[in-house]
Amino acid sequence: MVGSPVAHSLSPVLHGAAYQALGLTGWTYERLEAAADALPALVESLDDAWVGLSVTMPGKQAALAHAGSATSRAVAVGAANTLVRDGTGWRADCTDVDGVTGALRAAAGFTSSSTTSFGVVLGAGGTACAAVAGLADLGVRSVRVVAREPARAEPVLRCASELGVTAEVTRWSEADLGALADEADVLVNTAPAAAIASCVGDLARAAHVLDVIYHPWPTALAEAVAARGGRLATGLDMLLHQAFGQVEQFTGLPAPRARMRAALRAATGEILPLPL
Repeated sequence: MVGSPVAHSLSPVLHGAAYQALGLTGWTYERLEAAADALPALVESLDDAWVGLSVTMPGKQAALAHAGSATSRAVAVGAANTLVRDGTGWRADCTDVDGVTGALRAAAGFTSSSTTSFGVVLGAGGTACAAVAGLADLGVRSVRVVAREPARAEPVLRCASELGVTAEVTRWSEADLGALADEADVLVNTAPAAAIASCVGDLARAAHVLDVIYHPWPTALAEAVAARGGRLATGLDMLLHQAFGQVEQFTGLPAPRARMRAALRAATGEILPLPL
């Protein structure tokens, strides 16, 4: 995997468990420290022994730009967390979308029942784009993005438009978060824990919640959702579910999901059940 910093990443736990379960004894998963501007040269320096790369921040946009081809969802999100050799170069994908959909389905029990499903996304960074793409895959066709500076939400709006999702932006200071949560079929928080500390009770009123933050655990939002008996998915669920697609693209084999989950739970002190 490539990014900066990468020393803390749990991805080696997931991929290592997968390769062992698949009997790929000669496979390894290495951490490569590189800033975004150094990513292209690093990628081109790798020999054919490297079949793929996981890309974390801050290199996801650079990975998409460097790839010779890309999936439609990576183009819509404007970022790639996955690079795979395709014979002539590198193909970019964004399995972060699978992370969102898998987490919401498995952990939060969310399924869209109609084209009128309404989602709320807090924050306007790169994770917000992946969140909108995931909601689109789940059938949500209307999204409200809440951002401190609405101008920064332009990439999220572009992503939504490309995926056929109607999206509006509300300035954070002007948003009635409780009313939005009451209306939302699903709410995704991509903002830092400190940014939502004063309103977690309101946000927890949403029918289904995905809080992408998982460290330190539990978050205040997670505690508020639990207190209400709500349905919650977390960033740790996202990490697990996005890794399945990467393993399958790298190896060409079905991901050993139960083994990967067991390894991630063990590495995190079994703080979450991580349903499949």
